[in-house]
Amino acid sequence: MVLVAQLVGALLGLLAVIFGAFGAHLLKKTFTKDQLNSFETGVKYQMYHALLILMLSFNLNLETSLEKSIIYCLIIGTVLFSFSIYGLCITASKGNKMKILGPITPLGGLFLVIGWGLLFYNFIKNFV
Repeated sequence: MVLVAQLVGALLGLLAVIFGAFGAHLLKKTFTKDQLNSFETGVKYQMYHALLILMLSFNLNLETSLEKSIIYCLIIGTVLFSFSIYGLCITASKGNKMKILGPITPLGGLFLVIGWGLLFYNFIKNFV
């Protein structure tokens, strides 16, 4: 599980850099200011959580169901949150916004909140 978390964290970080550069250089010409801000939010959240996943993979054994659940929630949340934002921005800039992606963004956010909550619980559990 540790290796999987490290691979996914590294891949998410790599893609965040690529998408960030893509947004800053290519999409700036076709996106509105609001679309560019939304796209950048997706990139930021993706990078933050890629780093968190990597950090946790080096500091936790990822053997307990709680630790695995933290990682799963963070991975699922990051993919749902950030990639739905990318999809919404790109399709909206082409004039054919995929509205089905709209409800996916808050679902991704919910997974991120749950992941952070489980991490907090894990720290409290180990502290007490």
